[in-house]
Amino acid sequence: MKLQKLYSYTRQAIQDFEMIQDGDKIAIGISGGKDSLALLYALAGLRKFLPVKFEIIAVTADLGFGEFDLTGIEKLCQELEVEYHILKTDIADILKEKIQKGTYCAMCAKLRKGAINNFTKEHDCNKVAYAHNQDDLIETMMLSLLYEGQFFSFAPKMYYKEADLTVIRPMIYIPEADVIGFRNKYNLPCVKNPCPHDGITRREYVKKLVRQIQKENPGAKTKMFNAIMKGKIYEY
Repeated sequence: MKLQKLYSYTRQAIQDFEMIQDGDKIAIGISGGKDSLALLYALAGLRKFLPVKFEIIAVTADLGFGEFDLTGIEKLCQELEVEYHILKTDIADILKEKIQKGTYCAMCAKLRKGAINNFTKEHDCNKVAYAHNQDDLIETMMLSLLYEGQFFSFAPKMYYKEADLTVIRPMIYIPEADVIGFRNKYNLPCVKNPCPHDGITRREYVKKLVRQIQKENPGAKTKMFNAIMKGKIYEY
């Protein structure tokens, strides 16, 4: 995927769901993976093209699981003229203390989002942008269906009243395969997730399941995505 295609996808989502308004200050959550770095590229570039004026800053939450070399991301942010922050946390220690056996993905996600949200408010941002792509939307629906008995997924845009914060997901229209292509074409400085449970989670199982469904039923992912969007099985 070329940069112009990335801009096109994200601009369409921003317009369709009215994600960005004049005067917004948006914190971009940077995990170190391909998706968040693609989102960084997209919003950094769209500052020049969208008819509204907005600011962006980038933040990575260091959970404390081990070595996490972010120098490549720091350099990229400098090149894109985006202010970058590394948020040190003790989330890994909290998780190890509270959960002795099994995975702790749900609690980790909650603590990580809480840390990012607090950072966002402390830096006078009114929105936070996450890099969930089209495949993430489908996989979240499958996780909800299989493990919670609900047909549900996350929203492209969501306002949280208790935090007075809006979450936006501008990459909602982009298939993961295109993000992989963008990563390879532009040599994104991705950082491996140091979490000891990376790759052995329920989400990873569902990712493989959806991949198999798509292989046996070409076009199935598109149909699932359309079912979610047309059915609006998410909250605003």
